[in-house]
Amino acid sequence: MKRPVGKFKLLNPEKGMNLMKKYTSIALGLAFSAALTAHAAPPNIIYILADDLGYGDLSCLGQEHFQTPNIDALKAKGMFFTDHYSGSTVCAPSRSALMTGQHTGHTFVRGNKEVMPEGQHPIPDEVVLLPEMLKEAGYVSGAFGKWGLGYPGSEGDPMNQGFDVFYGYNCQRLGHHYYPYHLWDNDQKVVLDANAGTAKGAYGPELIHEQTLKFIEDNKDHPFFCYVATIIPHAELVAPDDYMEKFSGKFEEPNPFEGVDDGPELRDGRYQSQPEPRAAFAAMVTLLDDQVGEIVALTEKLGIADNTLIIFTSDNGAHREGGADPDFFNSNGPYRGLKRDLYEGGVHVPMMAYWPGTIPPGSESDHISAFWDMVPTFNELAGVPIPENTDGISMVPTLLGKEVQPDHKYLYWEFHERGGRIAVRMGKWKGVRYNVLKNPNAPMKLFDLSVDPGEKKNVAADHPETVKQISDIMKKARTDSDIFTFSQEQFEGE
Repeated sequence: MKRPVGKFKLLNPEKGMNLMKKYTSIALGLAFSAALTAHAAPPNIIYILADDLGYGDLSCLGQEHFQTPNIDALKAKGMFFTDHYSGSTVCAPSRSALMTGQHTGHTFVRGNKEVMPEGQHPIPDEVVLLPEMLKEAGYVSGAFGKWGLGYPGSEGDPMNQGFDVFYGYNCQRLGHHYYPYHLWDNDQKVVLDANAGTAKGAYGPELIHEQTLKFIEDNKDHPFFCYVATIIPHAELVAPDDYMEKFSGKFEEPNPFEGVDDGPELRDGRYQSQPEPRAAFAAMVTLLDDQVGEIVALTEKLGIADNTLIIFTSDNGAHREGGADPDFFNSNGPYRGLKRDLYEGGVHVPMMAYWPGTIPPGSESDHISAFWDMVPTFNELAGVPIPENTDGISMVPTLLGKEVQPDHKYLYWEFHERGGRIAVRMGKWKGVRYNVLKNPNAPMKLFDLSVDPGEKKNVAADHPETVKQISDIMKKARTDSDIFTFSQEQFEGE
């Protein structure tokens, strides 16, 4: 059953009562005292989520083949988090962790599960997402880009999960394509005639960006949450001609990508061909950087920059699909692994927070944090209750530089593909287990990230007590899911 859609809508009474039962009354008081005493009004929140952007894909973090001056400026003028982690190593569970405030041992969506012909397995109505929580403070919420948490019209449709406005791709599979046959405007399917057949007349991310800017301008006079879930630079690799011209011929292209360019499978998941994949990748990230700059500039033009928190990050590590060449671009930076890995390269992502006049420019934090911290952080800033069932910890003390910042005892991830993978970060230690579904007694690799951020030396044999401690966490940090099954067998042994 769909919930009514409209600005400043309230939750239905039954769901509202259930929601309040999940919250602590103490959290509400703490939220107001910690945040609102220092600010006249709750801040606007713009959360920009790149898709498969690696740690090394930004020039401020070492990228040498192209520049990202606008994203770099967020780092230079805001706070950079050196130890921030994504919700998962692939799209849907990472977004579920972000929206629910729970890691992949607890959040509802724990993997990419397709629903044909369009969409993914829906997150159910009874799961309360971030935009629903923010409504308690009168926030208007808009989502722009890729959704992936429920097929159109389902309980998981963004319009049925607290968002007032949605424009973009509902489906992750169809989100592979930059010249799509259609996008979604709220609950209406918008057919893009300019992309009919094999035509390439309407670049999806540009259409989505226009609606993002419109939402910010339309809601400048009251608190808003703007979730910018861009598909850039996820494969396929393609950019508009004016951006391709900046990089075409600049790089050697030893591996042109041959994909699907006609027939019934065109733009239905499989990537199109790209003769210059390196040029296309650089062009795409450059376009993303320009869009970030335009978002920041609009907040300044509208006079709301000082009351707007802008966060930029990525949903997981760099990919190798569609002709992408992460080795050439050193996309994973100093880290081991890529997307679908639970080594650092798969989940350790860049994050910068920009809030003029509140966050000191050029500041840096080594606080260990993850996507599931966003729910308690944003709720506290908004002055609404923090849910009892969150795995997150509010980062408001770090952002505002005012209180002692509580730390996580551990971070936990599970990945259900490729034989099953589990990882835990506990302080300086990182424990990783692969092939746990195929081998219930799969050995743990242990790394000391304080001296080995690249996870090159397995020190498990030297620290049996730490291995046991992390193994115990792996056994206890999760609950079973009937939909996203993950056998408990792997927790035996050790």
